[in-house]
Amino acid sequence: MNIPLLDLKSQNLALEAELNSAFARVLHSGQYILGPEVTKFEAEIARLVEVKHAIGVSSGTDAILLALMALGVGPGDEVICPTFTFFATAGCIARVGAKPIFVDSCPVCFNLDVADLERKITPRTKTIIPVHLFGQAAEMDTVMAVAQRHRVTVIEDAAQALGAGYRGRKVGSMGHFGAFSFFPSKNLGGFGDGGTLVTNDDALAEKARLLRTHGSKPKYYHKYVGGNFRMDPLQAALLSVKLPHYDEYTQKRKTNAAYYTDNLSKIAGVWIASATQSTCAQANANRAQSECSEAALAEPAAKLILPCAYAWNDHIWNQYTLRIPGSGRRDALKLFLAENGVATEIYYPVPLHLQECFSHFGQGTAPMPVATRLAKECLSIPIFPELSRDQMDAVISALQQFLLQEPVRASF
Repeated sequence: MNIPLLDLKSQNLALEAELNSAFARVLHSGQYILGPEVTKFEAEIARLVEVKHAIGVSSGTDAILLALMALGVGPGDEVICPTFTFFATAGCIARVGAKPIFVDSCPVCFNLDVADLERKITPRTKTIIPVHLFGQAAEMDTVMAVAQRHRVTVIEDAAQALGAGYRGRKVGSMGHFGAFSFFPSKNLGGFGDGGTLVTNDDALAEKARLLRTHGSKPKYYHKYVGGNFRMDPLQAALLSVKLPHYDEYTQKRKTNAAYYTDNLSKIAGVWIASATQSTCAQANANRAQSECSEAALAEPAAKLILPCAYAWNDHIWNQYTLRIPGSGRRDALKLFLAENGVATEIYYPVPLHLQECFSHFGQGTAPMPVATRLAKECLSIPIFPELSRDQMDAVISALQQFLLQEPVRASF
C-alpha cells in the first residue's frame, strides 16, 4: 500500500462540479483582478477568524511582507522570529531591510520559546513574529505582554493555522496583523498560491489595501511604494467553494491525530510529549493544565515522541510531527517508511539561523539547542482528511516494525 503525504485530487475532485461552476462564473464575469469574488471571500475569512478586516493577497509570504511594510519595518529595525519555521518568516524580514533575530523553540509545541523571546528584545526591536507552527497556537498571552511592555508590534504568522484557537480566541486576531496561507497543502488549500492578511485596526487595514496595489488610490496616484500583492478573483471563487467544508476537513484531521496518538502510544517506547517540559506551559505555570501529563523528563527509553495538543489550544493539525531521538534515527525511519510505501516530510531540516543566506547577520553560533535538536529529530507523517483507517493502520504498523530496533533515550 502506497500512502501519500497528501492527496489533493481526492479532496478537490469531490467538489469538481461546484469548482467548475465557480470557474465559469469568473470566466464570464470579465473581472479578473480583485472585484466582488475577492470581497466576498475576504468577508468570509474575516468571520472565520473573528476579525474586522481580511485583505486577500497573492500568497502567505506576501501577507507577511505586506504586514511588515504596513508597519513601517525597514533598515535599522530588528524583528524577532523563531529559527525553527518555514523560510518565508525570516525571508520577508530581510526583504524589507530589517534584521531577523532568531529565538529558540519549545520542545513540546515546537513554537517559539517565550523565555528566549524576552532575552532577545533590544531597543532596536520593532516587531515580533510568532509562528503558529503545524497548526498549534504559540503562547500568545506572553507574546502580547512582552510586546506591550516593550511597545513593539506583533504579526502572527498563522500560515499553517487557519481557524486554530488559543484560549477561546482565533489565531491571527490577537496581534496587530495575522498572516494566512492558502497553499494547496493547508487545511483550506487553494489551487496555487494565495493568502490573506487580517487585522482589527482600521488604519492598518486601509494602509495594507493601498500597499497591496502599488500604494495607489486613486489609480495612478501613489501615496506609498507598495507592491502587486493582489489575490486573483478566480482563486477567491474556488476557495469560497471549499470554505464551507473547512470544519469537516479540520475535524477529520483532528480525528486522524487522535487515532494516531491513541494507537501509537500503546507501543513500547513511544511517549506523548509532556507539557511539564514545555516552555509555553512554564510561562503560564499557575494556570496551565495539559492532557499530556507524563513526566517526559523521566522517560527511560523513548524511541519515538508523539506531538501534544495543549488543553487550552484548538490545534488544527496541519501536520502530525513525530520526534525520533537518537543520532541518525530520524533519517533511518524516513528511509524505512519510504521503503514501506509511506510518504513523509522533514519540517524543517535546517534552522534559519544556520541558513547560508542569513550568515551575514552573525547568529550562526548562537545557542539554539532545542531548535537544532528538533531539526534532526522531527518527521511528519500523513494526516490529510481523506486518509483512510486502513492507511493509518499501515502507517502505525510500519512505525511499530521500525521501533523493534534498539531503544534510544530522549534528552528532553
